[in-house]
Amino acid sequence: MAAAVSPQTRPREDQTPKKSPTEPNVLNVVLGNLQIKPWYPSFYPEDLVGRKAERLYVCECCFRYSKELMPYLAHRRVCPLKDSPPPGTLIYQTADQSIYEVDGEEHKLYSQNLSLFAKLFLDTKSVFYDVTTFRYYLLVLTDPQTTDRQVVGFFSKEKMSWDNNNVACILVFPPWQKRGLGQLLMGVSYELSRREGRLGGPEKPLSSLGRKAYLAYWSDSICRTILSNPSNRSWTVDQIVQQTWIAPEDVVMTLSETAMIIPNKLPDGSVMLVRGKIETWVRAHETAAATPAIDRTAFTQNFRDQKHELEAKR
Repeated sequence: MAAAVSPQTRPREDQTPKKSPTEPNVLNVVLGNLQIKPWYPSFYPEDLVGRKAERLYVCECCFRYSKELMPYLAHRRVCPLKDSPPPGTLIYQTADQSIYEVDGEEHKLYSQNLSLFAKLFLDTKSVFYDVTTFRYYLLVLTDPQTTDRQVVGFFSKEKMSWDNNNVACILVFPPWQKRGLGQLLMGVSYELSRREGRLGGPEKPLSSLGRKAYLAYWSDSICRTILSNPSNRSWTVDQIVQQTWIAPEDVVMTLSETAMIIPNKLPDGSVMLVRGKIETWVRAHETAAATPAIDRTAFTQNFRDQKHELEAKR
C-alpha cells in the first residue's frame, strides 16, 4: 500500500548517492503559491512534461498541470473549481476540515490528475489512469479568515475490495504533514468500514513508514477504548475489534509491538492485557488517546442516513 503521512517518508540523500530509478525527474512542483520538492519520479505523460522538468505547475484546485508558466496562470484565472468546493459529495465537515467523496468514474480526469500529483510523493502508487473502480476521499482545509479552500491530502479505496481493504492509498501533501491529518484520514476510513459493516484495514503489505503511521492510529484507538471502559477488567481481541473495527491481526500486532500484553501465554492459550502498561505507554508517547481522530457527529446528515449504496447491501 502507498502511504505518506510524515515528512520522514522522503528518502535521505546520503542513502542514495548515485542516480537511481527513484530519482525525481520533476525537480520542483508548484502547487498554487507553494513550491515543493518531489520525492519520487513522476508518471506524467512524457510528451507533455518531457523526460525531465525543472519545474511543473499544478493547479491547486483541479490538479491540472503544465510545464509552462503562462498557460498555468491563464488556467488559474478561469479554473472551474476556483471559487467552488472540490467535486463529489461532502460527507464530513467541521469548522475548518471537510471530507469530500469523489467517484473515480464520475470525475475521471480530476481523479487521474490527483493520482499523478500524488505519485510525486509515493514510491509504490501504481494506479494513475484506471481510476473508475476507486473512490477518493479528499481532505480539505478552509481558512477561517479568507474562507479559501485547499485539498491537503486524500485516501482512496476500491469500490469492491475482495480483501475488504478500506484504504488503497493515503497521502497528506508535504506542506501539511505532521499536523495529525493522516490520523483524521485513517479515522474516516475506519468509520466508513463501521458504517458499511465491513471489517478491514489498509491494503498490505504496508511500507515501513505506512506501518509506523498505522501503528500510531491503532495504538491510540485501542488505548482509548480500554481506558474509557474502566469497569471492564479483561478484554478479548474480539471485544477490541468490535469496539474499534480494527482487524484482529492488526490488534494483535499493535498490542505486541507496544508491549501492552504480557509476553507469555496463559494456560488456556490467551494473553493478558496489563492496564498499567497501557497507561504507562500513553504517558510515555504523549498520545492523543483521549481524543478520537474524528468527530462522528461531523458526518453530514445525508451521509449518516444512507447505507452507502451497494457496499452495505451485502
